[in-house]
Amino acid sequence: MTATLDDLVDTLKAAAETSRLRILALLSRGDLTVSDLTEILNQSQPRVSRHLKLLLDAGLIGRYQEGSWAYFRIADDDTARDFVHGIVGRLNAGDPQIERDLERLAAVKHRRQARAAEYFSDNAASWDEIRSLHASDRAVEAALLKLVGKRPFQSMLDLGTGTGRLLEIFAPLYRRGVGIDMSREMLAVARANLDKAGVGNAQVRQGDIYAPPVERDSFDLVTIHQVLHYLDDPALAVREAARLLRPGGRLIVVDFAPHALEFLRDEHAHIRLGVSDKQIADWFSEAGLDLEESQEFEPRGGSEARLTVKLWLGRDRRRLIAEPTRAGERETA
Repeated sequence: MTATLDDLVDTLKAAAETSRLRILALLSRGDLTVSDLTEILNQSQPRVSRHLKLLLDAGLIGRYQEGSWAYFRIADDDTARDFVHGIVGRLNAGDPQIERDLERLAAVKHRRQARAAEYFSDNAASWDEIRSLHASDRAVEAALLKLVGKRPFQSMLDLGTGTGRLLEIFAPLYRRGVGIDMSREMLAVARANLDKAGVGNAQVRQGDIYAPPVERDSFDLVTIHQVLHYLDDPALAVREAARLLRPGGRLIVVDFAPHALEFLRDEHAHIRLGVSDKQIADWFSEAGLDLEESQEFEPRGGSEARLTVKLWLGRDRRRLIAEPTRAGERETA
């Protein structure tokens, strides 16, 4: 994409200032609050806010609300992201000011990870109890990676992202990843995990799975992993997810097959005791998706009293105009 002369000059002016370049360099490594940036830049809150407003007005960064906190990120627009990463990529990481900024950024991320570890510790027993009832996470993740394939794609959305694990394992494939979750505590865990894994091309935001705060027709891959059994209207969640897909995009749902473990409803807030193949097929069809594949993962030990994990892949029925492939090049998607 191109810009008019005046627009490009305005964009260059917005970025052409030391503090604002430092902000862009920091946000290229993850989402941050005004408080985070104030601490890292060692500047007053009004001054930092002024710089952020200029970058926002220029369309180089975005802002989203999470409870009482406002987070800032590099803009979702591909042109803006290319512009920012092009500039930031030319900065000398050995510059004394950049080095100090990155040291302070590391301290901010370390505190996030400490808070996440505390939350994990407080809830580990509950999660371990459920995890022991079904196939290993590693087996399911391996199947997901095989199903999606090795061909890079533009964008991924993980609805109900939880710990951010799917964003982490698919990070080498997508250019831009977004995770949505209602829980601020889980978002803190996801940010800490992504920071620890060195994933810089993904961000997480607070939002409702029934009305995700992202643009429609924007994602090549949408995932809903172990979320539907918590919802009172999973069909609506599937329809909303389908609306976010680009033509030909894929939706992957992972959840439990129907079961009779009532304690999960009583003690772990599960609304539905699993999801059947027919339900998924109906929901996909209503949402304009073709059900292309399903897989089943038996529980550990094969006990009937445990949980079977199911994986379903749906594809948007709209077709993209295929670009001609180079001689000898094979489609891998």
